[in-house]
Amino acid sequence: LQVGIDRVYPEDQEPLFQHVSGPLEVEFGCADAEFLFQRALVFPHCTYVGIEIRMELVHRVNRRAKKQKTPQVSAVLANLNADLPALFLPLQIDQIFVNFPDPWFKKGQQKRRVVTEDWADRMLSFLKPGGCLFFQSDIFDLALSAMAVFEQTKGLINTKGAWSFTKENPYQAKSLREIRVEEKGLPVWRILYKKMDDSTG
Repeated sequence: LQVGIDRVYPEDQEPLFQHVSGPLEVEFGCADAEFLFQRALVFPHCTYVGIEIRMELVHRVNRRAKKQKTPQVSAVLANLNADLPALFLPLQIDQIFVNFPDPWFKKGQQKRRVVTEDWADRMLSFLKPGGCLFFQSDIFDLALSAMAVFEQTKGLINTKGAWSFTKENPYQAKSLREIRVEEKGLPVWRILYKKMDDSTG
């Protein structure tokens, strides 16, 4: 799928973001991409891509980027489980963010959760050695479930030690959900993983 255009991305075409120069950061399920816009203010030299399955939000993000003259931020309509090869080269992404994904509480819905073993393995193939994966949620069970997957994903190291949460958001950016949760005085459960360099694994 091409950024900002309603059309299917051809399977035989090269990855959409393959010519990105400099650091590349990707948010899975970006919604309004407030997190990425804030990142762009602090680190304007990076390229920021939000992946979203709701077309109206994709359009909203891209209109905002154009209006605010922040071309380094864009959103793309894509399926996390199928479309990554159409977007990125292997080992291209420097940072991956998963901010407050839908919890899907019912047992029958849990297969729709973003973080699964298959997704983690697929995601790892696009993350650079030394790159980081940051996950946060205000739902403890969801964060613990994600941690259980990441702790068993070969090649990922918890930066705070095995089975440990990180207290702070180190990225100088917050999603709207994070802002609202903190305004209510509610806890946020965060985990930060780093992909091992080839030399260490």
